[in-house]
Amino acid sequence: MKGILLVNLGSPRSTAVNDVKEYLDEFLMDEKVIDYRWIFRALLVQGVILKTRPAKSAEAYKTVWTDQGSPLIVITEKIQKKLQKIVDVPVEIGMRYAQPSIEAGIQKLVDQGVSEIVLFPLYPQYAMSTTETVIDKAEEVRKKKFPKVKINYIQPFYNRDIYINCLAESIKEKLPENFDALQFSYHGVPERHIYKTDPTKTCNLNDCCSRDSNPSHKFCYRHQCYKTTQLVIEKLNLPKEKTIVSFQSRLGKDKWIEPYTDETLETIAKKGVKNLAVVCPAFVSDCLETLEEISVEGKEQFQHGGGENFHYIPCLNDEDRWIDVVKILCEEKLNDFYLV
Repeated sequence: MKGILLVNLGSPRSTAVNDVKEYLDEFLMDEKVIDYRWIFRALLVQGVILKTRPAKSAEAYKTVWTDQGSPLIVITEKIQKKLQKIVDVPVEIGMRYAQPSIEAGIQKLVDQGVSEIVLFPLYPQYAMSTTETVIDKAEEVRKKKFPKVKINYIQPFYNRDIYINCLAESIKEKLPENFDALQFSYHGVPERHIYKTDPTKTCNLNDCCSRDSNPSHKFCYRHQCYKTTQLVIEKLNLPKEKTIVSFQSRLGKDKWIEPYTDETLETIAKKGVKNLAVVCPAFVSDCLETLEEISVEGKEQFQHGGGENFHYIPCLNDEDRWIDVVKILCEEKLNDFYLV
């Protein structure tokens, strides 16, 4: 019997400081997120970051928390329920960090008689700290707890027509009539992550991301972000000079991929952009990084620089057209089981 497991990032159990601390500990101690040797990672995370960040993050979570709980968890559950109505196999969810865990999601499927799982990491672009760590964790759990279960993984879909059409249509419906610029803000990653995830060793951040083809593109997060942007711009028939690409959420003092969203927001305002729309295509579900970091902090940064009207465009969330895309991508991998 076959089943589907939708996997998202995760969220604290509540906005209590201890729950946020527990979540951040698991998240930041992942070697695919902070890729230092364990001792140095522990010194940084547990000796420095967890001393102050949980209280600050807890306050931020309070600004986006809903009556039902974490926006990311609630939205992922809505996706699961809608998808379940239009597919004929069991659908469960799992989070890379905190609960419900990937193990719990697999267990629910196994309890229903499932032995072949399509696992969908809900990230359009490939990155070490997203898709790669989800697959690594799922394989670790499968080998230890469910050795007889087979898993097919859905690959990044950043350039798939069905996804680009869906994203473009969603943006078009929400885009204000009068806007000076549309900013595509993607989650950032350290530059070294780009090189570490490139088995071809052909990546050069100075010039390869804009090439039509390069062996590294299959693994290059930065290229995939730019490609998503390019395809959406073409679909919407937008002039390139009215669009901006930037990267948010950097942590620490290491060099992250540029340009940085926070700096860009102030800079473009000072250059005369008064009416700005922002979309975050690295996320399919709204979360702290979109609802607070962009919609609240980003708006303040833009207006501080002299901007006037700031319009955040929500993620795809549980839009019916996105559920249809999820269904198609899942069914492609479900069909692969029949070919084995």
